[in-house]
Amino acid sequence: MKWDQLVIAIVGGDRREQEIARCAAAAGAAVRAYGFPWPDEGIAGVQLMANAREALAGAHVALFPIPGIAPDGALFAPQCAQRIIPDREMLAGMRGPAHIVLGWADPKLKAHCADLGIRLHEYEWDEDLMLLRGPAIVEGMLKLLIENTDITIHKARVCQVGQGTIGSLVTRTLLALGAHVHVAARNAVQRAAAYAAGAEVLELADLPRVLPQADIVIASVPARVLGHEHLQLLPKHALLVDLAAPPGGMDRDAAQELGLRFIWARGLGARAPITVGRSQWSGVRPRIDNILKELG
Repeated sequence: MKWDQLVIAIVGGDRREQEIARCAAAAGAAVRAYGFPWPDEGIAGVQLMANAREALAGAHVALFPIPGIAPDGALFAPQCAQRIIPDREMLAGMRGPAHIVLGWADPKLKAHCADLGIRLHEYEWDEDLMLLRGPAIVEGMLKLLIENTDITIHKARVCQVGQGTIGSLVTRTLLALGAHVHVAARNAVQRAAAYAAGAEVLELADLPRVLPQADIVIASVPARVLGHEHLQLLPKHALLVDLAAPPGGMDRDAAQELGLRFIWARGLGARAPITVGRSQWSGVRPRIDNILKELG
C-alpha cells in the first residue's frame, strides 16, 4: 500500500494535531479529523468530520494524542465540546487490519483493540521524541513558575522529583537560571548525572529532609511519589507543578486539602504547537511507513 491509498483519522488533541494533520496530508494520505481546534481557514487536504465515529469509519490508521487518557477513558481533547471515549463500537468501524498510533493506551482501550484485532503503537516514552518536545515543555513550565510565584527562579529552593529525560532538562534549565535545586531519584545513575550538572541529590526516602524548605516542587515521575505525608511538610507558599503522565507524581487531593498551590501541567508541549507537532510527526511517520510495508 502507498501513502495515497491510506486513510488516516486524527482524533482528539490540541493545536499540535493541526500540524500533524498538515504533515499527514502533505505525505499524501486522505486525512479525517475530529476533536482538536479547527482553524478558520481549514487545513488543506484534511476533512473535518462531525464526530469521532465518522472520522474513524474506514480509516486504516488512527492517531490519538500523546498526553494520554483520562480515568473514564476519554482522549485528551481540552477544547472539544464532547468527551471522546473510543469504545468498541466506535473502533469497530476502522478498516482492518487497523492500527492506532498514540502516546499510551489504558486497559479499556487495549481490551477493545485486542477484541477487534487492532494493533496499538505506543510512543509516549520514546526518548528521542521526548527530547525533541522537551524544550517546549520546559519553556511552558518556566512560564507557569513565573506566573504563579512571588519570587524569582534565581535563588529559589526547588525540589525536583524524578530525573528522566524531561526531569534532567528541567534540572539543567533551573540550575542555569540560578535556582538551588535538590534532585530526588531512585536511580543512582540519574542521581549521579544530576550531581554532575550541579544539583544536590538525595534518595526518595530523604525527601522529608528538604521539603520543609522548598519554594517549588516539581515532579516528573508517572507514579504517586509525593503523598499527603510529604506534602504536609511543605511551607504554605510552596508551588507544586506535576509534569508527569497520569496518574501523576503528586497527590492532588492532598494538595487541595492542605491549601497548597498545585498545577498538573500536562500538555505543555502545546506552547509551541508547530515545533512539537512536527517533532511528533517525526516519530509517527516511520511507524506508518512500517505499517504500509506490512499491509503490502
